[in-house]
Amino acid sequence: MVISYLGGECFKVSFGDTTLAFNPIGKDSQLKAAKFGSDIVLVSLDNQDFNGVDNATFGDREPFVVRGPGEYEVREITIKGFGSSSKYGGKEGLNSIYFVTLEGMNLCFLGALGTPDLPQEAKQELEDVDILFVPIGGDGVLDHAAAYKLAVKLEPHVIIPMHYGDIGGKDSLKQFLKEAGAEGVKAEDKLTIKKKDLEGKEADVVVLSH
Repeated sequence: MVISYLGGECFKVSFGDTTLAFNPIGKDSQLKAAKFGSDIVLVSLDNQDFNGVDNATFGDREPFVVRGPGEYEVREITIKGFGSSSKYGGKEGLNSIYFVTLEGMNLCFLGALGTPDLPQEAKQELEDVDILFVPIGGDGVLDHAAAYKLAVKLEPHVIIPMHYGDIGGKDSLKQFLKEAGAEGVKAEDKLTIKKKDLEGKEADVVVLSH
């Protein structure tokens, strides 16, 4: 599996001949959007910064789109969505937390989560998280302190921060790394990882450049 960060809360996850996108940036967003082909698109919040399905559609490639809570299975990938709340953009909105199982690994994408209090149904399911994508920028989503506290509670092998810099607090990444005791972590262009690589990792923070 190869994970690339495209800014905001947008990630491209490639494995085999399949590409999955989390929260692609929309064409009406002020964030810089990348255009790429994807087979599966997961949108956690209906906001132009996260709902750019068109930007994850390339040529004749028509992605399978998930826009909210529920259970889905596509290309032997299991997806579970749980409703939560967000105040991103200045108003209360429905945010979906996604739990995705692929290549024997469990990915948890918190989206634009605005509260550390997870819904009960999510608490029951979010066990054995391998890779956690967590927003850290505040201003309607979790801030760096609440984000790290929740991340530790979920006990993932790997933590990937998102929603900072061009979209969240300017110093939120620096503050998050300090909170995690990971000030020395250097940004990587992409994360290439297999199930066996997770052995021995406990809440390891990985920063991806964009």
